[in-house]
Amino acid sequence: MDITIEKLIYGGEGLAHHEGATVFIPFVLPAERVAAAPVEQKKKFVRARLERLIEPSPDRAVPPCPHFGVCGGCDYQHIPYDAQLRYKVEILRETLRRLGRIDWTGDITAHASPPWGYRNRAQWKIRRADNSGQGEAADSEKMALGYYRANSTALCAIEQCSILSPLLLKTMLALREAVSKGVLPRSLREIEACVDTADAKLLLTAAFAGYPARAAELAQTFRSIVPEAQSLLLHDPASERMALEGPGYIECNVAGLTYRVGHFSFFQVNRFLVDELARHVAEDGPSEASGANLALDLFAGVGLFALPLAKSFQHVMAVESNPAAARDLESNVQQTRSVEVRPMDVDRFLEKYKGKPDRVVLDPPRAGLEPVAVRHLSRIAPARITYVSCDPPTLARDLAALVQGGYEVSAIHLFDLFPQTFHMETVVHLRRRA
Repeated sequence: MDITIEKLIYGGEGLAHHEGATVFIPFVLPAERVAAAPVEQKKKFVRARLERLIEPSPDRAVPPCPHFGVCGGCDYQHIPYDAQLRYKVEILRETLRRLGRIDWTGDITAHASPPWGYRNRAQWKIRRADNSGQGEAADSEKMALGYYRANSTALCAIEQCSILSPLLLKTMLALREAVSKGVLPRSLREIEACVDTADAKLLLTAAFAGYPARAAELAQTFRSIVPEAQSLLLHDPASERMALEGPGYIECNVAGLTYRVGHFSFFQVNRFLVDELARHVAEDGPSEASGANLALDLFAGVGLFALPLAKSFQHVMAVESNPAAARDLESNVQQTRSVEVRPMDVDRFLEKYKGKPDRVVLDPPRAGLEPVAVRHLSRIAPARITYVSCDPPTLARDLAALVQGGYEVSAIHLFDLFPQTFHMETVVHLRRRA
């Protein structure tokens, strides 16, 4: 197909039309004319791969990573960073309008990140080597470390990754060498690493297909490979057997506060923007009009927003259902007397809740809110809601329901926590209509 790209859409693809069908194709830019080959074809749409640039965009950049286009981690390395931000703002605005009928004509404030070296967490897969996808016969004995290929569970063995923090990159290279040399067991399937805010210490979680023999000896092997590991967890997900070496957490400092983050807890992955995000979400204090001095932090995680909210509100209720995160949350709120932890499901909490908060902060998982949660939020009618979202389509759906329930959007901010990818973090402020 000879097609011209009309625009970028959420998901990392460009959109075009050809012979009555909508075409979706990755690694392109608007206004580019390209030759594309169909990989999936139905009556009204075609998914295609880029074969050749016929008329490339003047904005096109040379991707610095040799794995770009094969590895499934990055989508936008062919786009200069300033342009990435501009396209993301356009994609967010269109997604809210198309899926949620949120016709926001005001500014969307973009918060930029350094485009490289930003990630504080990574997850590497370990599989049989395939000579880095060069088409040669696979080595049935040798193992390799890498990421999944785009839209696949096949391994892309990697030699570098420029979005990782310096310590994560050092860790990845050391583990890659150990895996390649057979120093680690062949039953090893996945390694997750998370660094602290100083990029000096890390958590290491190793998952196996079958609990490893001689676990204590293996732990020492890991520590010799990654001496910066403050805490190491060996884990067999099938049997839930595990062995912990170390305290089980690292400490991260954000906006003047200290957070304990454990092996199975979530924490924002961008080490440069997490301070700005936490301060921004928490900075809007009690409303004089409401007279209330109570805030709810729903889907609170380890308390990233609950703790700074406590500086403005007399009482904060933090709700988190994940047991590991709730344990970290309980520990973290010891820094303040004004945060009350509710280790329970958000929907169940809202069903029973009878209070009148001035402020509610929502940071749900990618799936967004359940309809019952939206109904209960409309019932308790907080004066203001701040919705933190990592998925524009579910955000659009939920905003439409909140608007129908009596709210209006007052401001939208895009935090670019994931440069080089199509992902984005959105913070939407809503207020109750008079």
